[in-house]
Amino acid sequence: MQNDVLIVTGAASGLGAAAARLLAEKGARIVAADIDKGNLEAVVESIRTNGGDAVSRVTDVSKAEEVKALVDFAVETFGTLDGIFNNAGVRDGTHFTEVTPESYHDHLAINQHGVYYGMHYAAKKMRELNVQGGRIVNTASIRSFFGAKKSFRYSAAKAAVENMTKSGADALAEDGIRVTAIAPAFIDTALLKHVPEERRKRLEKKHLRGKLLSAEEVAKVVVFLFSEDSVAINGSTVLADDGFLAIH
Repeated sequence: MQNDVLIVTGAASGLGAAAARLLAEKGARIVAADIDKGNLEAVVESIRTNGGDAVSRVTDVSKAEEVKALVDFAVETFGTLDGIFNNAGVRDGTHFTEVTPESYHDHLAINQHGVYYGMHYAAKKMRELNVQGGRIVNTASIRSFFGAKKSFRYSAAKAAVENMTKSGADALAEDGIRVTAIAPAFIDTALLKHVPEERRKRLEKKHLRGKLLSAEEVAKVVVFLFSEDSVAINGSTVLADDGFLAIH
């Protein structure tokens, strides 16, 4: 992973920020992307302070042209591209009956189409550069495998990501590009700060250790998927859920 050029989307906070930092610690050169410019620059600065190499690029992954520009920027900055972590996304929480066509499409534009754009433009660039051992890692979810009345859009998008990972791995195998995904359960990030304490306690009990996952714990699995140690894993979605699906 030393000197590998890796794009991380959704890098301003949570899992994306943790993954960007850990990948940089392993020697990767990071292109951190997010729509949150302030927090994004803070993450990049923290990487540099710790001796890592990182640059930032404000990017809206729901816009194909911005994701293409992100990939081009990575190559212009570092001269190559070895992989991308398609992590940017938004949570749901709207009851199915209140989901409008507009909000449905807006949600999928980020959580599903944004992953496609990242896969597409990164793979195209790695093929163009004849990169050996390219890697694409997507953020799926435990919601890829089951639904909920207030998670219709999110579950639909994440189920798509799980299958896009399979199809992408098959399509890109001949180019030596490995495609995997990670499916976390509930991570203790700012996205859950609005959750009432009673519901939070119920969520904690659904994990075998009786607590929410930390972003760093899940990021370690992401680092593994980018490493050569995971070369036998391709087209698979790896659960990082502390047993959530095993018991529910």
